[in-house]
Amino acid sequence: MTVRQLRERVPETEKITINLGYVDLGRIDLLVHEGFYSNRTDFIRTAIRNQLTGHSEEVSRSIDRHMLELGLRDFSKADLEAVRDAGERLHVKVVGLVRIAADVTPELAIETIGSLTVLGALQASPEVKAALATRMS
Repeated sequence: MTVRQLRERVPETEKITINLGYVDLGRIDLLVHEGFYSNRTDFIRTAIRNQLTGHSEEVSRSIDRHMLELGLRDFSKADLEAVRDAGERLHVKVVGLVRIAADVTPELAIETIGSLTVLGALQASPEVKAALATRMS
């Protein structure tokens, strides 16, 4: 019998926790009950998207001003080895998601990533996250 390892599924969202007052929560529940939203999460996502849309120009200007990348930035072991072999260091600035491959060692990450700014989420092994902790802002 052959057992094949399935690829680990990477979540497409990040879980956050918020605290709301009882009155605000009740108003959300009323809108859900009346059918405006399918559930509390649907309401909160919609509210956040509406706020982000309302501030889209400010976000765009800030991204340009800080020279940030927007979206997903993947770093494979081969990517970082090429950076190391070229004698360079990366200064990563991303609004969104940064993924560092599971086969990247903490040593390779330290050799190649000079600074890391992630406004969003970082997916990497706990060891790589710990190694880069002092380089994150």
